[in-house]
Amino acid sequence: MKAIGIRKSHPIDHPDSFIEFNTEEPKPGDSDLLIRIKAVSVNPVDFKVRQNAAKDNELEQPKILGWDAAGIVERVGNKVTKFKQGDEVYYAGEIDRPGCNAEFQLVNENIAGHKPKNISFEEAAVMPLTSLTAWECIFERLKIEENSGENQDILVLGGAGGVGSIAIQLLKKLTKFNVIATASRNETEAWCRNMAADVIVNHKNLEEEMKAKGYENVDYILNFSDTDMHWDAMASLIKPQGNICSIVETKNPVDLNKLKNKSVAFHWELMFTRAKFQTPDMHKQHEILERISKLLEEETIETTLNKTFQGLDPETFKEVHSLQESGKSIGKNVISF
Repeated sequence: MKAIGIRKSHPIDHPDSFIEFNTEEPKPGDSDLLIRIKAVSVNPVDFKVRQNAAKDNELEQPKILGWDAAGIVERVGNKVTKFKQGDEVYYAGEIDRPGCNAEFQLVNENIAGHKPKNISFEEAAVMPLTSLTAWECIFERLKIEENSGENQDILVLGGAGGVGSIAIQLLKKLTKFNVIATASRNETEAWCRNMAADVIVNHKNLEEEMKAKGYENVDYILNFSDTDMHWDAMASLIKPQGNICSIVETKNPVDLNKLKNKSVAFHWELMFTRAKFQTPDMHKQHEILERISKLLEEETIETTLNKTFQGLDPETFKEVHSLQESGKSIGKNVISF
């Protein structure tokens, strides 16, 4: 099968930052689906892995990136019960297995969902990783209940990004929270408003911006932007006994003591945890994706697709990774094969 991968962690403008190669079509294990891929999306995790997976030595076998896809089930493993050949699916995959930047990919059935019937493969491919991340942040890490949040405020840092875009929608459609989102450009502010955010603030001088809009503090904070940059502001803005959830690793140590006097809880979220550690509740990601699919089919929420690119080739992936690395990407970008 044809695949796009990396042998070395080159800068994105290097001629060999991505290479095309051929490899054997994978064979499904007992719980696997073999997917013929129709479209993939690119997330920050893609370029972070590309930048770090082969810094020192060239890989003997190229590494296939990609953790967001939609396609058709080609074959199923002996113990698969949730899907059958010919089903249209969408999924984020597993960080420790070959990714989706190829013609075919294996994925465990417990972390895949049926593609929403009313949207295209491209529109579906942008949803799994960010939807799972946002859902786990809101309803599992922060333990927010559906229909709760009346007279409460939640701050979403990075509102126009992939995770922020779906988090805003889930909060507005499934809870009663007042949603404050950060955006620093006219186009990102417009995007957040389209996602239904109630209030927009600039992430630069965040505390001053919040106070100018009438907010001394908030009940919850979702950080999808920069943990190092916003640590002090988050510690200041969170209410006593509040909760903060972040998906962005720190580059430098942060002072947890800043949260102590307020008895604030800090939560990490990594969407890959369940699959990486084969947790007993791994199947919950299937259930979340099925729920997201239903919400999309009912048009309760909408796809966060913004730009579409064409072609399973190195130049296309270079273009999309370059856009992601620029920090100016809005919503999600998809590559259609």
